[in-house]
Amino acid sequence: MAALPLRSVPAGGRPSRQLVLDYRDDLRIFPDRWARFGLVVLAFLYIWLPTQEVSDAGLRTLSTIAIVAIGAIGLNLLTGYTGQVSLGHAFFVGVGSYSAAYLGAAQEWPFLLYMPAAILLGVFLGAVIGPFALRLRGHYLVIVTLGLVFLGMHVFRNWTSVTGGNRGTQIRGADMSIGPLDFSGLELFGSTFTREQSMFFLVWALLALAALLAKNLVRSRMGRAMQAVRDRDLSAEIIGVDLARTKVGAFAISSGFAACAGVLSGLQIRFASPDDFDLFLSIEYVAIVIIGGAGTIFGAILGAFFVIGVEEFISHYSRSEWLGPVVRTGPGDSGFFSVGELNAVLFGGFIVVFLLFEPRGLAALWLRAKAWFLTWPFSY
Repeated sequence: MAALPLRSVPAGGRPSRQLVLDYRDDLRIFPDRWARFGLVVLAFLYIWLPTQEVSDAGLRTLSTIAIVAIGAIGLNLLTGYTGQVSLGHAFFVGVGSYSAAYLGAAQEWPFLLYMPAAILLGVFLGAVIGPFALRLRGHYLVIVTLGLVFLGMHVFRNWTSVTGGNRGTQIRGADMSIGPLDFSGLELFGSTFTREQSMFFLVWALLALAALLAKNLVRSRMGRAMQAVRDRDLSAEIIGVDLARTKVGAFAISSGFAACAGVLSGLQIRFASPDDFDLFLSIEYVAIVIIGGAGTIFGAILGAFFVIGVEEFISHYSRSEWLGPVVRTGPGDSGFFSVGELNAVLFGGFIVVFLLFEPRGLAALWLRAKAWFLTWPFSY
């Protein structure tokens, strides 16, 4: 009797929609109709939200979340998928911002030229740093990447012809056009959008592109090699994974994502200063990855929502009756912390709490909730 083909329908019914019968099905980005419905909802919100009565401050916060999420996706590829912990992410973000300042504002390059140039510069610098990961791991690698932050701040402070030194540099007048679309003041279908609305359209479109590229990368042979290195690099090398190419490639790709986020951050703020790319920014990115969920693309976006949301909440309510006694907003205030200090304390606490009680981050909560609904009314 011939064996029943795997995809044939047995008599009496069909297999469950959740049953994976093929490796390609397991790798699909949108595996079911609910995922496709969610994509339609997100596309609707992308078009609808900026046209509503959302303040410029609200749109600016949403744009900041998207920008930070792009950089966090890059760090997640390095830390969450490859297992290489880095505290030097702020350096590559700074490289992107100063590239936008020098190439976009000072040299007046078009957006479609200085954006790829900044990304390629980040990739190159990441490839230069990457070989250190071949011999170092764990806290040794953390110390090396930590040195990048201080090296970068020294360069940013002293290369005055490019960076403006301690005073920083303006990023005004940089081109933000993609073909006929000028995102410094978008005009589309007879409607004129403000700069914040235009920036929202630009950064969230780039975030969608970055997430799609990252998701396809982790589904590829390179992505499987990165995860094998994360789980056990010696075993990965035994089965044929090229450790040098994988680790250096992960550093380079992560740095390119960070440089892209730096360009967008500079365009939004229209200013770059060495103090913006200090150790705290690197710790903030690590907090985003841990809180959102290491080893997941959407976890980086969830973490960006959480961390930036907490920052905005503290900044907005720092003078309130219940938070005012704790936060010091001026020289004469008697609060225990400044806004930045309180953010640092909270993020450090969140890192400890999530590592102890939920190492997989917010993404795990979503995955467990999804599994509960898929298996209801049975226990999981």
